[in-house]
Amino acid sequence: MYIMIVGGGKVGYYLAKQLVEDGHEVLIIEKDAARCEQISGELGDIVLRGDGCEGTTLEAAGTGRADLFVTVTGDDEDNLVACQVAKSKFAVPHTVARINNPKNETIFKNLGIDTTVSSTAVILAHIEQELPSHPLISLMTLRGGGLEIVEVKIPPEASVVGKRIKELLLPQESLLILTIDEEGTPRIPSSDTVVRAGDEVVAVTRHETEDALRAVLTDAKAASAAQQKE
Repeated sequence: MYIMIVGGGKVGYYLAKQLVEDGHEVLIIEKDAARCEQISGELGDIVLRGDGCEGTTLEAAGTGRADLFVTVTGDDEDNLVACQVAKSKFAVPHTVARINNPKNETIFKNLGIDTTVSSTAVILAHIEQELPSHPLISLMTLRGGGLEIVEVKIPPEASVVGKRIKELLLPQESLLILTIDEEGTPRIPSSDTVVRAGDEVVAVTRHETEDALRAVLTDAKAASAAQQKE
């Protein structure tokens, strides 16, 4: 697979290094001459000096035959523009963009970027999970179906503790797909799996039913109200 990476900073460097070790053909596009020289000295001739937002640079890099185009610069605007040029002018089948400001994710999605990655959002989600008012974190949005993969940590006082999964009144189009106990042991749950305090439950649900799912799994009173709405 031919993978192009715009941005030769730490993220781009280590991503390229791993991909090369996995046997992929990789090219990094980087503006800074000194950084290009450093990458070349450590990883070999896999770097091109230039602006990944410019069509002439992307043409010289052979973007037309790229299988995957990844932008990981520190500038969201540059990442967006480079991905758009790759898709519109060179018909790259899949683009991945790093997002530094989580608020830009919707813009990237609406403008046709296939996959976005926000380290800020991931870290924030894990911080929120430690707060009593935010026991649910979103792990991934599935393309096309409006579904999300989320993780919920079961608090000790939750009414679901001790119940089998088949006894839970989950929101429509919600499914529990994995449980991880306090020892870190993952289990694919069956209808008879018992929910325990401290379990981390991974589920598929719709964005609009996240609150209802959280209520069912974490709070008795809220769960009852949520179920009545379904």
